[in-house]
Amino acid sequence: MTRPAHAAAVEAAGALVWRVRTGRLQVALVHRPRYRDWSWPKGKLDPGETVVEAAWREVAEETGHDVVLGVPLPPLEYALSDGRLKRVHYWAAQVAGRQDAAALRARPPVPRASRDEIDQVRWYDVEAAAARLTRAADRAPLVALVEEHAKGRLDTRALVVARHGTARSRTAWHGDEATRPLTPGGRRQATALVPVVSAFGAARVVTSPWQRCVATAQPYASHAQLPIEHVPALTEHGHAVDPGSAVEVVTDLLHRAQDALLCTHRPVLPTVLETLAAHARRHVREALPPADPYLRPGQVLVAHVAQRATGPRVVAVESHRPV
Repeated sequence: MTRPAHAAAVEAAGALVWRVRTGRLQVALVHRPRYRDWSWPKGKLDPGETVVEAAWREVAEETGHDVVLGVPLPPLEYALSDGRLKRVHYWAAQVAGRQDAAALRARPPVPRASRDEIDQVRWYDVEAAAARLTRAADRAPLVALVEEHAKGRLDTRALVVARHGTARSRTAWHGDEATRPLTPGGRRQATALVPVVSAFGAARVVTSPWQRCVATAQPYASHAQLPIEHVPALTEHGHAVDPGSAVEVVTDLLHRAQDALLCTHRPVLPTVLETLAAHARRHVREALPPADPYLRPGQVLVAHVAQRATGPRVVAVESHRPV
C-alpha cells in the first residue's frame, strides 16, 4: 500500500519488563482479547507526552506494575492498514522497588486498562516468551534484551544529565550571574522534565547552586520529595577555576548504585561528557553529543550505567527534550 504523502508516523512506546527468577531471565507479556494476541505492553503517545513517559504509563496501565526504564531496545516500525508508518519505541524495564519510591511520587496516578483491552498478564522464561509472541517481529527487542543480559548490560542505573532551562539573556540581565533566572518558557521546560526524570527513577538531585539550575531541578525534587544538593563545582565559575572538581562529582555519581539527576550549565557539559566517555564503551562514546551546545536548554542526556567488578561502565546513552 502506498503511504500517504507527508503522513506523520504514528508514535508508540512500551517496555520489556524483565526479572530473574532461580537464575532464569523472564519477561512479562500481555494478552489482548480484541486481537487474540500476546505482545509487549505498549501504546500510542497521548498529546504532549514524550516517548519515555508513554512507555512507563502504558506498562502501568496494561500490567499494573510501576516500572523504571533501563536501556533502550531496538524500535519496531511497520505499516498500518491506512499506509501510515507506526514506530514503537521500547526499553528494558524493571518493576519499581523501594529505592524507586521518590520517582514514583513524581508520577500521576495511572488507571488500569479494562479487561476488554488486556485480560491476562503473564511472566515467561525468555525462550517460552519467544514462542508465545504472536507477531514474529516482536522477537527483535527480545533478542536484544537477552543479549544485553548475557553481556552484563541489563541491570543498570541512570545518570540523567540536564542542561538548565531557557534563562534570561546575559545582556538583558543586570544582576549577578548566579541569580539570572529562567524565562517563563524555561519554567515550563523544568516542569516538563518531571515525568521524563521520573521514568528513569532518579532518587538523588545534584545541581549547580546558581538560580537557573536550581529552578530547573526544583519541580522534580518537589514532586519526588527529594532534597536538592547544591554543588559549586557544577557552576560556570567553579568549573572554570577547577574543572577537575566537576570530574570528581560525575565520577562519584557513576560509582554509586543509585539513579540520579545532575543539572548544570553549557560550559560545564564538555567536562561532564568527557567523564562519561572515559567510562563508556566505544560505540557509546561515539553516541555522545559531539559539539557545542551539546544539549539544548531543558534537554537531558540519560547515561545507563552498569556496575562491574572493574568499576562503572556506561553501556548506553539517549537524549530527550520534553514537549
